[in-house]
Amino acid sequence: MALLVHLKTIRDLRGKGDRIAKVTFRGLSLYTHVLENCEDEARFDETFRWPIASRVDENEMLEVQVFNYSKVFTNRVIGTFKMVLQKVAEEGQLEVTDTLIDDNNTAIRASVTIYIKYTTMDGTVGVWSDGEFLDIPGDPEGTFQFETDSLLSGHSQGSGVSQGRSIHGIPTFRKAGKGVFSAMKLGKTKSSKDDHKKDEPAILDMEDLNRKAMRLGGVGGLDPDCISLASVTAVTTNVSNKRSKPDIKMEPSSGRPVDYQISITVVEARQLVGLNMDPVVCVEIGDDKKYTSMKESTNCPYYNEYFVFDFHVPPDVMFDKILKLSVIHSKNLLRSGTLVGTFKLDVGTVYSQPEHQFYHKWATLSDPDDITAGCKGYIKCDIAVVGKGDNIKTPHKANETDEDDIEGNLLLPEGVPLERQWARFYVKIYRAEGLPKMNTSIMANVKKAFIGENRDLVDPYVQVLFAGQRGKTSVQKSSYEPIWNEQVVFTEMFPPLCKRMKVQIRDSDKVNDVAIGTHFIDLRKIANDGDKGFLPTMGPAWVNMYGSTRQYTLMDEHQDLNEGLGEGVSFRARLLISVAVEILDTTSTEIVSSTEVQVEPVSNISESVTGKIEEFFLFGSFLEATMIDRKIGDKPISFEVTIGNYGNQIDGVSKPSAAKKKKKEGGGGGESDEEESELIQQNSSEDEADDDGDLVSVSSSPPMKPVITDRNYFHLPYFEKKPCIYIKSWWQDQRRRLYNSNIMDKIADKLEEGLNDVQEIIKTETAYPERRLRGVLEELSTGCNRFVTLANKDQNQAGRTKLDKERLKSCMREMESMGQQAKLIRSQVKRNTVRDKLKMVQNFLHRLRFLADEPQHSIPDVFVWMMSSNKRIAYARIPSKDILYSIVDEETGKDCGKVKAVFLRLPGKKGFGPAGWTVQAKMEMYLWLGLNKQRKDFLSGLPNGFEENKAPRTGSCLQSLPPISLVYNMKQVFQLRAHMYQARSLFAADSSGLSDPFARVFFSTHSQVTEVLSETLCPTWDQLLVFDDVELFGEAGELRDDPPIIVVEVYDQDTVGKAEFIGRTFAKPITKMCDEHYGPPRFPPQLEYYQIYRGNSTAGDLLAAFELLQIGQGGRAELPAINGPTDSDRGPILPVPMGIRPVLSRYRIEVLFWGLRDLKRVNLAQVDRPRVDIECAGRGVQSALIVNFKKNPNFSTLVKWFEVDLPENELLHPPLNIRVVDCRAFGRYTLVGSHAVTSLRRFIYSPPDKTQNNWASAARLMNGYMVLTNGGSQSRPSSPYSRTLPRTLSHPTGDVIINMDANPSVRKMDTVVKLDASSDAVINVDVNEEEKEEKKKKKKKKKGEVEEDDETDERMLDWWSKYFASIETLMEILRAQEAALAEAEEREEQEIAAEGADIKPDDLPVKGSKGKEKSRDKSRNKDKKKSHHAGEGTEKRPSKPKVNELLVYNKELEAEYDNFEDWLHTFNLYRGKAGDDDEAALDDDRIVGRFKGSMCMYKLPLSEEITREAGFDPNMGMFQSIPHNDPINVLVRVFVVRATDLHPADVNGKADPYVVIKLGKSELKDKENYISKQLNPVFGKAFDMEATFPMESMLTVSVYDWDLVGTDDLIGETKIDLENRYYSKHRATCGIANNYSVHGYNMWRDPMKPSQILAKLCKEGKLDGPHYGPGGRVKVANRIFMGATEIEDETGLKKQTDEHLALTVLKHWEEIPRVGCKLIPEHVETRPLFHPEKPGIEQGRIEMWVDMFPMDMPAPGPAIDISPRKPKKYELRVVIWNTDEVILEDDDYFTGEKSSDIFVRGWLKGQQEDKQDTDVHYHSLTGEGNFNWRFVFPFDYLMAEEKIVISKKESMFSWDETEYKIPARLTLQVWDADHFSADDFLGAIELDLNRFPRGAKTAKQCSIGMVQNEAELPCISIFKQKRVKGWWPFVARDENDEMELTGKVEAELHLMSAEEAEKSPVGLGRNEPDPLEKPNRPDTTFLWFLSPLKAIRYLVCNRYKWLIIKIVVALLLLMMLGLFLYSMPGYLVKKMLGA
Repeated sequence: MALLVHLKTIRDLRGKGDRIAKVTFRGLSLYTHVLENCEDEARFDETFRWPIASRVDENEMLEVQVFNYSKVFTNRVIGTFKMVLQKVAEEGQLEVTDTLIDDNNTAIRASVTIYIKYTTMDGTVGVWSDGEFLDIPGDPEGTFQFETDSLLSGHSQGSGVSQGRSIHGIPTFRKAGKGVFSAMKLGKTKSSKDDHKKDEPAILDMEDLNRKAMRLGGVGGLDPDCISLASVTAVTTNVSNKRSKPDIKMEPSSGRPVDYQISITVVEARQLVGLNMDPVVCVEIGDDKKYTSMKESTNCPYYNEYFVFDFHVPPDVMFDKILKLSVIHSKNLLRSGTLVGTFKLDVGTVYSQPEHQFYHKWATLSDPDDITAGCKGYIKCDIAVVGKGDNIKTPHKANETDEDDIEGNLLLPEGVPLERQWARFYVKIYRAEGLPKMNTSIMANVKKAFIGENRDLVDPYVQVLFAGQRGKTSVQKSSYEPIWNEQVVFTEMFPPLCKRMKVQIRDSDKVNDVAIGTHFIDLRKIANDGDKGFLPTMGPAWVNMYGSTRQYTLMDEHQDLNEGLGEGVSFRARLLISVAVEILDTTSTEIVSSTEVQVEPVSNISESVTGKIEEFFLFGSFLEATMIDRKIGDKPISFEVTIGNYGNQIDGVSKPSAAKKKKKEGGGGGESDEEESELIQQNSSEDEADDDGDLVSVSSSPPMKPVITDRNYFHLPYFEKKPCIYIKSWWQDQRRRLYNSNIMDKIADKLEEGLNDVQEIIKTETAYPERRLRGVLEELSTGCNRFVTLANKDQNQAGRTKLDKERLKSCMREMESMGQQAKLIRSQVKRNTVRDKLKMVQNFLHRLRFLADEPQHSIPDVFVWMMSSNKRIAYARIPSKDILYSIVDEETGKDCGKVKAVFLRLPGKKGFGPAGWTVQAKMEMYLWLGLNKQRKDFLSGLPNGFEENKAPRTGSCLQSLPPISLVYNMKQVFQLRAHMYQARSLFAADSSGLSDPFARVFFSTHSQVTEVLSETLCPTWDQLLVFDDVELFGEAGELRDDPPIIVVEVYDQDTVGKAEFIGRTFAKPITKMCDEHYGPPRFPPQLEYYQIYRGNSTAGDLLAAFELLQIGQGGRAELPAINGPTDSDRGPILPVPMGIRPVLSRYRIEVLFWGLRDLKRVNLAQVDRPRVDIECAGRGVQSALIVNFKKNPNFSTLVKWFEVDLPENELLHPPLNIRVVDCRAFGRYTLVGSHAVTSLRRFIYSPPDKTQNNWASAARLMNGYMVLTNGGSQSRPSSPYSRTLPRTLSHPTGDVIINMDANPSVRKMDTVVKLDASSDAVINVDVNEEEKEEKKKKKKKKKGEVEEDDETDERMLDWWSKYFASIETLMEILRAQEAALAEAEEREEQEIAAEGADIKPDDLPVKGSKGKEKSRDKSRNKDKKKSHHAGEGTEKRPSKPKVNELLVYNKELEAEYDNFEDWLHTFNLYRGKAGDDDEAALDDDRIVGRFKGSMCMYKLPLSEEITREAGFDPNMGMFQSIPHNDPINVLVRVFVVRATDLHPADVNGKADPYVVIKLGKSELKDKENYISKQLNPVFGKAFDMEATFPMESMLTVSVYDWDLVGTDDLIGETKIDLENRYYSKHRATCGIANNYSVHGYNMWRDPMKPSQILAKLCKEGKLDGPHYGPGGRVKVANRIFMGATEIEDETGLKKQTDEHLALTVLKHWEEIPRVGCKLIPEHVETRPLFHPEKPGIEQGRIEMWVDMFPMDMPAPGPAIDISPRKPKKYELRVVIWNTDEVILEDDDYFTGEKSSDIFVRGWLKGQQEDKQDTDVHYHSLTGEGNFNWRFVFPFDYLMAEEKIVISKKESMFSWDETEYKIPARLTLQVWDADHFSADDFLGAIELDLNRFPRGAKTAKQCSIGMVQNEAELPCISIFKQKRVKGWWPFVARDENDEMELTGKVEAELHLMSAEEAEKSPVGLGRNEPDPLEKPNRPDTTFLWFLSPLKAIRYLVCNRYKWLIIKIVVALLLLMMLGLFLYSMPGYLVKKMLGA
């Protein structure tokens, strides 16, 4: 099909000018040529043709735009004409004349005349001939826009010429779809390191193109940089619309276990909620738990404990594990303790962080049982997850600046808000369908016999796992279609730090439950965190579950697949679920506060919610089945296709009942079920005639016996008869979801292909990558816009869920903004920014892939199974969206209606490893899936020329039946020529480390092999394989565009057993029909590189070309002759013919043989007389024999050379092979090891360029001719530390001056003068910035701080001062770099924002910009804080900024200096079979030694001038001026500073490390000085050893763990090649210090003084100089350096010296022309430690450096002392004078009055057992207490690190003391004493002795603010003030977790050194000596039981005086009354009786 538009003329134009027109159809614009100076009429007369693959819809538009063309400005639109193509679609042609309209939609006078013709399908679908159209990969319709570039304009003659149509006469352009970016680099997903080199001549003739571009001037005579090769180079594949690309990576990658190591450091906890607690931190990953030690009575414990967990599990399992940190209060052996709070996240979150780690972050604790409670405290920790091969850069840990800013450093990924809220996650489980039998039928039949009913054999329930919690629904007994209607509710923080939710259907069983199927819900895909985002939501939607095959077996070997590990091989069930999230308002009262999982019932939902049920139709045809594994070749084979359970032979499925109730199993009870499946199994197609003429599915091909192809493979003899299958199925119609993701996938595929092209161009350094990138971006923005228009359609379809709507909105927003950004970036792409922009576009690609993945399923995937005698052998799984049909082309699946090569593979674990690499079968399949009502086109994509063969049928209505087979009556005969030239970097398959490779080529049902070349990894077969009489079925024209693919497999021939598979690749041949001419541009084809894959890893490249030639009537005689050198000696083997093999020229390769190292034994015999053979392209050279390897492993003859013919094109250079053989007695040789140098590029010599001899470029060149080996590309180490920026300024003398002083005499100009060799120049380097620094420092000091004496005592400084100062610098530099990066990003974003001002602000950068802002603010605050600390830090350390610094590299030294391979390269020699990437055998285990040497290759003849130079030694060739390799004695001095983060080696999670140093035979063990229980030991040791290079050149520094019993374990080791360092031009023997001094801590270490070193360097480099002149100048070559000339000795006398000058030159040596390179400064390197058994995983790091001194020079002085600083002993005396306002806790016994019995307790952190209490002030009624009590705390303190050092035994069982370093913090607590119950804790304060707030003068001024606003208040350090007195507040937390003031204390702190303390001793408490006076306490404080009378007197007198008087009076009265009553009767009697 094609649409032709003939644009005739445009009339009535105004004015005169150049006109151009653009015609657009389906987003593809074509341009006319420019009409110059036309008046009112523009006669274009041009025809445009759009080949199209889908019918023209009557609503489609055609648009014509006319422009005034301008060379300089953008073209101006004159008018536009749009028309709807309804008429055209109906009638096929149309002529129109109509007016144009302008921008405002008003008609203008001008009119256009066009003629449109639409050729519909005449039996052919969109077959376009090759040259019709620049092929755009995978884009038959061209959704792709050409630019307004003249490059692409020009006539588009739609004549269908098929010779690659020349564009503007660029004949070299298009090897007909083959060429630049090779034909079908099939499915290669490139990693950036792949070496796909291409052939050069195939590139566009760029020069020509440029000229054209220039002449035509693009759109405005712009530079060629702005031209976009949008598609000029888009010839990536021979695009076809009949075949889709096969995928080359065979092996399923998921599901295979890998090593992981998770390391967690728990540093400390803060603000824990609770009173006086004893906290323990528990770290839990999955089921492993580890605990820290317990810290007593503190709310801010300091642990600094390190834990390591090792795992060996598949990645998915690892990343789903939950990592949980919890704090437990007072846990001990007997009680489990109470939980304070927990924090959890999944391991995947950590792994997705930059560097796979969180460093020094604060985790927020929350209480899972009470979600209303808020934050329960913070834990500061480091978490790192290391997989194999990840290396983690830990930030440098020396002295951490206190990251006290908790809020700014929370442990949360970027973009997560700081305050997370609680939320409820509702997972609703409605029902499931299609469950498999989970029990044997035997049992069922027994039951049936007894009970008489047929039960479903499965008892399902659903289990949901999320964030470490699990919830289960109820069990539905025996039901294949269970209905639950329940919801599982999780309560979790939102956003959760767990990415996936796992939903699993399980079968309940009495013994053990098994999984039926598993589905993971990725929360990132069902939510969006942007400003217009939405909470996680999903469904109600069906999710499909896949797993093992449906037959029930007792021991299912693929059970893992049902657990969600690995790719499912069969449909298991589908489940209807929905997910919703509700954010909780924790303040409301009725909330349930626990986080327990709840399960509740929910109401049923209606059928229609998930969409309307439609009838789908799946058709498939098997065009070819080849490469069938020989194991199954003897039995008949059939293929079964299933979709869901339809087509499945086990559970036969019938059509749902008339009510369209979606029912899948059990047609009408068991019987019909059985019958029907019977039917299907016999594959009879006697379909029962349904009422509607419907059909029963035919789901499997008839069994057929395979025929042999060759020794390994069989094929099925389908020939002209191709079997078909068809299946009807019923599903909810949710095609829209799939359509949207198809559109995005296609955009992404196209983008990926374009990016691969761009990378290819960059790599091969051809053409213009920026143009291709512009084209790619243009396609991207067009694609995005197209998505927005297409996806906006049917919005109101049934069954659309909330997620559908929200996802559509967010996808459209994303795509729109992506399109705009793409446009914007396109305008910014320039030659120099290609790489950066490429990275940005890579992000687009990830984003697109992420968006395209649809979380809500609809139609299940299609499975194709190969069956042999009813056993399932191998399968392929085809996503249903890939074969789904749509009338809109972009929405169609990429394989729908196309022939796809499908490779079947073994299911489950069988497919891992070697078994998974061999193909089980290769199918050419055609699949089509769509609605039954759209079925009419289902055959349209098949290759033409077939007849349908339908099933014989009794009923009527034959028409509608699909065919059961296709018979091809057209066949073409071809000859295939496979030009197999060579392969390289193959996988080593033999134990010798080599292979004996041969290649087997498969095409259709034929196969041939190349010859076997023995013992090589880089075979050059140079062989032409001819396949005669290859029969292909289908129409000739189609086969031309669309030949089947060729499979090439490379094997290793073994003498016994069968050949071993090495790898495979795919290729597509170039086809020539018999009527075409064999000649340029397409023929002869070019050799190309094809990547060979072995499983998922690459296994080399194949250089080959393939052509497919049609054999016409005249037979083979008409084919082009095979002309090539016929070697009689190769017998029948044909070499690759002339036009195809590369053009050769003569090269000379010089080889420098230096020596061999570390050769391992071969077959248990030692290597004694090795020799090296170098071979390249069949030529080679042998080294001299090493007579005695033990005595001297170096070669006696250094340089040899050989000449060889190599291809002109560098990319085709064959590899160079290095082999080492051992010469044994009787002339026997054994191979020791080999190495293949794949790319000789870095060894090509390019003569120094005389024209630009300026010193900047010359500085890159190495010493003398040594550059040669490197092609002059010596990379200069980019050290971030070059503090001194050369300010260049002009100077009259004509010399370059480098001035090292801030010399006021030289005016500092900021102009930079360009230097070149003729004019010399001056460089003034500013070193003394210190004065400014000092001023800044002084400003920084706060008021109230004592001005310190700035002069530091020199004697106080030691090496460590220097080290810590340097680390401070390192941290500052790293921070600056981070800040700079952040700033650059910000700028980039702002640019994008500014330029894309038309973008709506909310759509701006791809990621919500809010998160970024936040994080940036965070980092800003951090920086402020840090700089603030740094300021103080510099004060508080004894070292002032004047300290001389060294360089601390946070990596190995060689990483910084290119492995010291500046002229001596090291090649690893390999032997033994290569391990496959996942097995433990890493390449390191195969290394059997190293060859040291180098090469240099150059074209002959070489120019004369080189050989004529003075002192040229012809024996050394290009390797002049290199040292001799005789043995040399060296003193090696190894300084080990310290180790960090060691892997724990003992049960207690610690280690007892010591250092072992090995060099050659000598070994130094420092075992007696092991450091007990430390993972960050400071060794501070120097070791001296003597060594003889070359015998002993590998230094091993290992750290061992000391054990009392048993052998010591290795923790980790690092190896250093000393020899390369020693001989390096960078002078790595002894680092050059920053300053020269003759005494003190910075003494010059090297036995040679700077002046001697300089003189030596000048002599070696044949430089003029050094000439020392007056006034502090020195001249070297033509540069003048300036510097100081005086030096002080110990006595303080000043002497004259040239050393400073010489040192200045050395520090700037890289600026010296020709020979300069950076000399290594004085440094400390940080090296990772590795353990041989855990390859690739870091076991800690060690900081060290090595000095080497030759023994024939004067001996160096003693090693500098770096022994660890001894902590200084101090004594802190704390006098507690008084307390005030202490809260009153007790009620009085007598009176109920509040009082407290106060005492104060104090201790230094870490010394809790040494806590001291005052006496008790009893019965304080006002909260006032008087004590006058003294605490004395002796402690050891490290000034530099600000830590207290404590040595104590961990437990009674410990062998020795452990040293702890703890921050110096004093804790004071106030308590209420109780006699009978426990004392009550009232409040506390913790003072950091280095910075604590100054005490208040009076109790009134003392407030809680002193604790809360600590950061703002001026702070003091007791180590500076020595003595301080004042009032401080006591605080505690109340019930609401608020801080409250609970008292105040007046204390005096006095710090003394131990010596001072001895001189003036004091007593504890109030004891002698120097006693304190007794406190004047009020009387009440007397203990009432000691002096009761006093107490009573006090009670009586004061309070109760009147009460007592009243009582006494009353008592007297009572007594009197009593007496009266008592005596009254007697008196009365007396009276009465008258006695």
